[in-house]
Amino acid sequence: MKRIISIESKRTFYTILFILCTTVSFSQLQLPSFFGDNMVLQQKSMTSVWGKDAPNNKVIISGSWNKSVVTNTDREGKWHVKLATPEAGGPYTLTIEGSEKIVLKNVLIGEVWICSGQSNMEMPLKGFKNQPVHGSEEVIANASKNKIRLFNVDRKASLVPLNDVSGKWTVAQPQTAKDFSAVAHFFGKTLHDSLNNVPIGLISVAWGASKVEAWMDEKTITKFKNIEIEKEIPKEKPQRAPVFVYNGMIHPLKGFTIKGFIWYQGEGNRENAKEYADLFPAMIRQWRNQWGHGDLPFYFVQIAPFGKESRIPVGALVRESQLKTLQNVRNTGMAVTMDIGDCEFIHPPNKRQVGERLAYWALSKTYDMKDIIFSGPLYKKMIKTENGKIVLYFDYVDDGLSNFGHPLTGFEVAGRDRVFYPAIAEINEDNTVTVFSELVKQPEAVRYGFKNCPTGTLFNSQGLPASPFRTDNWE
Repeated sequence: MKRIISIESKRTFYTILFILCTTVSFSQLQLPSFFGDNMVLQQKSMTSVWGKDAPNNKVIISGSWNKSVVTNTDREGKWHVKLATPEAGGPYTLTIEGSEKIVLKNVLIGEVWICSGQSNMEMPLKGFKNQPVHGSEEVIANASKNKIRLFNVDRKASLVPLNDVSGKWTVAQPQTAKDFSAVAHFFGKTLHDSLNNVPIGLISVAWGASKVEAWMDEKTITKFKNIEIEKEIPKEKPQRAPVFVYNGMIHPLKGFTIKGFIWYQGEGNRENAKEYADLFPAMIRQWRNQWGHGDLPFYFVQIAPFGKESRIPVGALVRESQLKTLQNVRNTGMAVTMDIGDCEFIHPPNKRQVGERLAYWALSKTYDMKDIIFSGPLYKKMIKTENGKIVLYFDYVDDGLSNFGHPLTGFEVAGRDRVFYPAIAEINEDNTVTVFSELVKQPEAVRYGFKNCPTGTLFNSQGLPASPFRTDNWE
């Protein structure tokens, strides 16, 4: 038997439906997802807070640390304020009151870092399938003992710049930490422990296999005439196309008040490794300009040894481009990973060392802990001797050099014929290295670790590895 619904009942149903839809569609006060419960706001700053409400409406933003600010929305309903934050602490509440009232709870004040890149930044503490992260079990088990908060930005490619991302702040605990970036978490934990338990907010914005071009905006990319911006988002590997990942994942965060950035990417740019020396600095400058806080700290990872050797060592060329970025871009730092690569796997399991080495740069350069040694040896200059040898000089070796009992390999020398031969290398008492080969009587150039998958053998006394380098610029 069919059920008969009266016209009046239908009218009532559609009226209720219209009211519900109207309520949802025209909900007045709105905040981006990264303003939410459990968030961390940057301490001792004029932190940016923004959202939407009814046009030409009064909005009051109040922190329970006794700071508030009043503003009015514009004709489009947008509002944006700067709210003073105190020293690290909490939990607090953040109240936004306009046409409606939103109270954000369990808010901490501390240090906020954006953590971006490709799969080696994305790789969670629990690891990928059949690819573990060493030492992660202890960190996962003890995650709830730290004042660390996590925000994981969902993958999103977009044709146009978006204003929000998908994600939410969570309190670090075993069930949330295991799925969060291992490098970012080890970085954050090192900061947390070294800064006397200051709350740390980590925003992970990563996508495996992405190229640096994907993280740059259209204005910046168009300066590179050989790079074409596609008219549609590719169905396969959209993270390798220029601009679209920036539009969907970085643009919405633009201006969110942070302390700095950490970055682990480069494998995706092996095919244009030399151009990476221009692309990567351009991306750093773009991000800094858009955040509008000067030369924000930008600490990155030099890609680890990986892959088979080839006629053109593309891995070495990417590392060289990254080294040039360190040398030429202000307020940057580079964590060297020459000693923790794996020729068979592009995802090294030693993420703890990576995160800690990034943190050493931050602790020394950003937080002014001068006793922290933050870099391994970096090539400085060479001097030829009369007996057919070359002496190499390095920065960041004040306490000495070491090979820690292992053979000092990976050095090569070449004469004017530009043919390189393995060289004998010796560490000297004045913190220099002498290299020579019986096959090269008049050496002109030296290379160290200039391969796709070299083994790091040279360290400073703190155990931080030397960056690979070459003294020549030969093709």
